[in-house]
Amino acid sequence: MSLYAWLMLGSFIGPFALSFDKKVAFYKWFKPLFIGIFINAFLFILWDGWFTRSGIWWFNNDYVLPFRFNDLPIEEWLFFIVVPFASVFIYACIKAYFSDKFFQPFVSIINYIFIVLLVVACVLFNDKTYTLVNCALALALLLLHQFYFKKSYMAYFWMAYFVHLIPFLLVNGVLTGAVTPDPVVCYNTNEIIGLRIITIPIEDTIYALTCILIPITVMEYLLDKK
Repeated sequence: MSLYAWLMLGSFIGPFALSFDKKVAFYKWFKPLFIGIFINAFLFILWDGWFTRSGIWWFNNDYVLPFRFNDLPIEEWLFFIVVPFASVFIYACIKAYFSDKFFQPFVSIINYIFIVLLVVACVLFNDKTYTLVNCALALALLLLHQFYFKKSYMAYFWMAYFVHLIPFLLVNGVLTGAVTPDPVVCYNTNEIIGLRIITIPIEDTIYALTCILIPITVMEYLLDKK
């Protein structure tokens, strides 16, 4: 298997094995969760293929399998199943073991801080395709949650988001060359701001926000409806 494939396998095994913990009972969420994951994957795989064909990023053939669909290696398809699954697992653990009473009063404040930052990024870096598209999508999603969707789960979301950045950045660090001679995923420097967390473009933290919030939104809607 490729390095990328091993990374996806390792990211999946732990959360899946712990999904059957009695207190978390993550397995009970699988049906609505995977509906959310597949909606999220459909959106991002279209985006990802477009970005790859446009030269906004590309994949190092030394670290991925040769099979390509929509110009993406099979590992990249797995990314949009494994990473949201593992990320929402963190959300489930936080809901099971912690109270949201502390974070609840700050939800709108955090929403507005991110909304303002994303608007500023869209205006200042409108010539950077990855930055603009990434920030615009996250901005639209947060505006919907602030003014239209129910916000009852947003305190748990923000708690999970900040916690999940630790494993997300570790995985992304491997993909962007923190532990290998060359990165697995290569970014066109003309299409990003250039600010990085070690080797990770700062935009990936916003990418991570969207990748966890879409599945949670769909899942919580379906659970609430049920």
